Amino acid sequence: MSGKTRPLERHLMLCSGRAFPELAQEIADILDVSLVPTRSLTYANSEIYVRFEESVRGADAFVIQSHCAPVNEWLMEQLIMVDALRRASAGRINVISPFYPYGRQDKKHAGREPISARLVADLYKAAGADRLMSIDLHADQIQGFFDGPVDHLNAIPVLFDYVKERYDLRNLTVVSPDAGRVKLADKWSDKLGTPLAIIHKRRDPNKANEVAVGEVVGDVRGRVCLLVDDMIDTAGTICKAAQALKDSGAAKVIAAATHPVLSGKAIERLNESAFEEVIVTNTLPISEEASIPKLTVLSIAPVIASAIKAVYEDGSVAALFKQYGGS
Repeated sequence: MSGKTRPLERHLMLCSGRAFPELAQEIADILDVSLVPTRSLTYANSEIYVRFEESVRGADAFVIQSHCAPVNEWLMEQLIMVDALRRASAGRINVISPFYPYGRQDKKHAGREPISARLVADLYKAAGADRLMSIDLHADQIQGFFDGPVDHLNAIPVLFDYVKERYDLRNLTVVSPDAGRVKLADKWSDKLGTPLAIIHKRRDPNKANEVAVGEVVGDVRGRVCLLVDDMIDTAGTICKAAQALKDSGAAKVIAAATHPVLSGKAIERLNESAFEEVIVTNTLPISEEASIPKLTVLSIAPVIASAIKAVYEDGSVAALFKQYGGS
């Protein structure tokens, strides 16, 4: 017999955390693979235990976790899963975080503040991750925080197709809810071939210490206005923007956002808002108790599945989004 070691056979293995197994199963069905059987426990003192119940040696492992509340718990579970894969001799370990945890803490605004988004990237690397995959990062610079390949996917293919099929683009105006989202809104406007408007926040001079009010910059009267953002968290800003558009004569107001965080009073605000429809993807689970009749949830699973297939086959992930101007 030869003294050479036989190379391990590469195979794709999809591992799921407990935060949103339904999304992982949908991706697995598209890829025609089974989720890796996993024993996951949370002990009485809140410590987490994970064990994969079949061999992962030599595998191209993809570890998916949706970081909904409680974010810290699900982040820790994903890190433990990565560590378990590394110690079990997985070949390549790919982390999939559809909604990147701590993504809004991407820079220091004042002294003695952390850059938590960078810390999360360092934790992934320390645990043993070789590659990171996420969707519509809050800030593009997060791609540079991880010491390894980062696939910055976007939900535009899913959201674009829905809007184009459902609404008359000749009477549509894309709107940025604030100055920070102008780049995103401009991308939408360019691809849809529609006008662009912006909600400019300014303080009411007649009301001291009053929160900013929205001034609409652009012609929206009689038009269907599409507010675009990367996420809807407490929904305060975007609901105020919707009302500002209605007050400025918009015929209808709709919204499109990738991540439905929906914390705090978000559900109540959306139900009482001026929106005709709110379109999101399922990067995060939405509670069964959350009743929002105007909410439309589109599946992001085909986008993630396509990216996984491209990475596994050593193909181009960027090519999947080239027509949409993705990162």
